[in-house]
Amino acid sequence: MFLNYDVIVVGAGHAGCEAAAAAANMGSKVLLITMNMQTIAQMSCNPAMGGIAKGQIVREIDALGGYSGIVSDASTIQFRMLNRSKGPAMWSPRTQNDRMVFANKWREMLEETPSVDFYQDMVSSIIIKNGVACGVVTGMGHEINSKAVVVTSGTFLNGIIHIGEKRLGGGRISEKAATGITEQLVELGFESDRLKTGTPPRVDGRSLDYSKMEEQAGDNEIVGFSYLDTPKIKPEQQRSCHITYTSQQVHDILKTGFDRSPMFAGRIEGRGPRYCPSIEDKINRFAERDRHQLFVEPEGWNTCEIYVNGFSTSLPEDVQVKALRSIVGFENCKVFRPGYAIEYDYFPPTQLTYTLETKQIKNLFFAGQINGTTGYEEAACQGLMAGMNAHLKVHNQEPFVLKRNEAYIGVLIDDLISKGTDEPYRMFTSRAEYRTLLRQDNADLRLTETSNKLGLASDERMDKVLAKKQNILSINLIMNDLSLESGEINPYFETINSSTIVEKQKLAKIILRPNVSLLDMMKTIPKLQQAFSSFSNEAIEQAEIQIKYERYIEKEQELVERMSQLENMIIPDVFDYDKIQAVSAEALQKFKKIRPRTLGQASRISGVNPSDVQILMVYMGR
Repeated sequence: MFLNYDVIVVGAGHAGCEAAAAAANMGSKVLLITMNMQTIAQMSCNPAMGGIAKGQIVREIDALGGYSGIVSDASTIQFRMLNRSKGPAMWSPRTQNDRMVFANKWREMLEETPSVDFYQDMVSSIIIKNGVACGVVTGMGHEINSKAVVVTSGTFLNGIIHIGEKRLGGGRISEKAATGITEQLVELGFESDRLKTGTPPRVDGRSLDYSKMEEQAGDNEIVGFSYLDTPKIKPEQQRSCHITYTSQQVHDILKTGFDRSPMFAGRIEGRGPRYCPSIEDKINRFAERDRHQLFVEPEGWNTCEIYVNGFSTSLPEDVQVKALRSIVGFENCKVFRPGYAIEYDYFPPTQLTYTLETKQIKNLFFAGQINGTTGYEEAACQGLMAGMNAHLKVHNQEPFVLKRNEAYIGVLIDDLISKGTDEPYRMFTSRAEYRTLLRQDNADLRLTETSNKLGLASDERMDKVLAKKQNILSINLIMNDLSLESGEINPYFETINSSTIVEKQKLAKIILRPNVSLLDMMKTIPKLQQAFSSFSNEAIEQAEIQIKYERYIEKEQELVERMSQLENMIIPDVFDYDKIQAVSAEALQKFKKIRPRTLGQASRISGVNPSDVQILMVYMGR
């Protein structure tokens, strides 16, 4: 009934979809198994992609040849570049999306990928022979063979949904949980644990009074995520979001349900996300605050359904409704669906290698929330890397690993396998020590060439990168050669309250001033319009960033080079840590558990001190 596949991907969320697409586009025959063909790439929580650090990840996925950026651009109803008031290392693209268009576009692209097959069933166990994953067994009893398996189970492994005192088995509301995999792997010696996440109520937008809220419009320029020339909406077409706030009255109402709250009653065992807490957790932890911000987000073009961002909750339904109707603008709101919390199994990611392959079972890969992360973007990039490495493994090719100085994806995976996590992991710019290098604007320059050589990023993408590099070089040459007279530039300086000049200056020097923008200058200075008219805004902005932040970029490169000594010191797989007698007991325990690949990784393990690393280095030298 079934073919023999190169790669089987279990689960069709964001991680599973990227894994299937990556492995197939590199040349593997892939089977994508999902419990429901109607929920492929469903946006289970908020209808948005990107945001702080997450936007950088989506651009990296796109630069590598993944689909998330293209799908996000195709389903955008609003675009914003966050943190524009800060330096470019902090700029983060974010889209509000039509969740139906998003899922439909993902399925369409997967169905147009020739080497991807689909099957609807639950996977109950992994076929393992001689310590190698070589297929799956489904709930219907089918044995399907493959050379590698990628598990992207999301919140479905033994999932339990909580709404007040109600407990429902499920991986999403109205969808059953998945069973069998956790039990099998624990029996084989894997460590598993429980995490919790949640989602807010969905309400009827027709019942809201937007005139009482603050409008949050999109940007005047739609940059988008994909480096390809994908169609994008026009700025004037965007749907607005709105902002409102809770109040002390809302908090008091919510507190009346605390005695029936699964979180406070101890019915929830798993730890929830620190940086996206439930509303009841917020008012409990931040008791001094009398209000919290809520984002009122439309779920699509042709629906009145609204996502109440910031009001994630598992309180009883009656308390949710009463509290919602006490929010400004929500006085008459109608609820489509209550908020709920969900508990699920995950496997602490210290049990993985850098390729996301498990250490205990060869050719078995984990990606997404099974590794303890939260967020579509974090899941998608893991799926992409797991899919790529599953393909490379079964075709006897070298693995593909991104370092911390090469991508946010590299930071995420290194954090997971070196430090582990006991709460849902979310990416932030602060987690990346090389964030000046890892900007959203240069992901294609950093990653596309390598991915193209591996057979994932297309030649079209590579041609665009080469053209972009040439254009940046040409723009830099012009900026270092072209000078502006005081009469040409001073009127612009006056508009931005910058000091005027009395003699002409090179454009490359002028660009170094705070608040100066080449694109803004081009609007008022004919000489600049003529000099740069043949270049895209993207190339101009990239060249300007390189000149403005040249010294900062050089400093980070120097830091990378200093750290590369430790990163290049490979620790043999057979290294006997018990021979090291002078390290701390905690360091010895962590070394033996995680078995770091390099001294650099060893230095980043929680609880390991610099002296422990120095002693390890000495023993390695011996």
